[in-house]
Amino acid sequence: MSEVALALEAMATRFELVLDGGDPVRLRAAGEEALAEVARAEAQLSRFRATSDVAAVNAGAGGRPVRVDPRVAALLAGCVALARLTDGAFDVTVGPLVRAWGFTDAGGAPADPAAVVRARALVGIDGLEVDATGSTIRLARAGMELDLGAIGKGYAIDRAVAVLAEHDVPRALLHGGTSSVHCLGHPVTAGAWTVGWSVPGAPPEARRLTAARPALGVSAVHGRSFRGADGRRWGHVLDPRRGAPTQAAASACVVGAASTLCDALSTALLVHGASWRDTLSARFPGYEGWTAA
Repeated sequence: MSEVALALEAMATRFELVLDGGDPVRLRAAGEEALAEVARAEAQLSRFRATSDVAAVNAGAGGRPVRVDPRVAALLAGCVALARLTDGAFDVTVGPLVRAWGFTDAGGAPADPAAVVRARALVGIDGLEVDATGSTIRLARAGMELDLGAIGKGYAIDRAVAVLAEHDVPRALLHGGTSSVHCLGHPVTAGAWTVGWSVPGAPPEARRLTAARPALGVSAVHGRSFRGADGRRWGHVLDPRRGAPTQAAASACVVGAASTLCDALSTALLVHGASWRDTLSARFPGYEGWTAA
């Protein structure tokens, strides 16, 4: 019995996987297959890869439906439902606003008000048309753009964890950039994993990940951000309803059963702020969230 550690650079971050509980050769093979699944998810979801499903949908905005992998269609159907269940705080059509605020490939900058007005006209989940049965996606208006940055890592991790489960890996911990974490099984010496939620300027807060709630997602203002003329920190998580970086909280953390949902809900909680905690738990049983100012 020995521990196996693997890593992968994907989705503009570092994924790290630790496996334990069996033959190291078998564990390594399972881990490599799981990380390969992360790479496959990136190849389908990245808006920066011309060959990805998401890039094809963006390029065809305002035109005919685009056929995509059935898994991508299912994910986007879920994103439509999540946009409505989060009252618009999570919206994968936010791409034009991300571009207007300079967060597409940089740390952001004050946006031109006219550019924000134009971008807001192109954002809205009603413009995302999903045919899950036929696996086709259409963006209703030219200039619309999908951006799955708020859910892509969690989705890739869930696909990787499914691979590990198929290989009967008893214990594993996988994270993407430390903000999306998923555990399988439990440590030999404890019934749960303990993960620290770190907020700048404050000591880490411990969160327990169990078999029932093995996933954790964190969204925060720090990271890709810039300091405005008013001295405030403006981060890359945008409020799609206002068309501007959220200021409702500095960080949000959600734990639950699936990394896909934890990532999306942590974004929504960051946008809404602390007052949405009870709503989150009521609409998504088994999920719990916290915010930091």
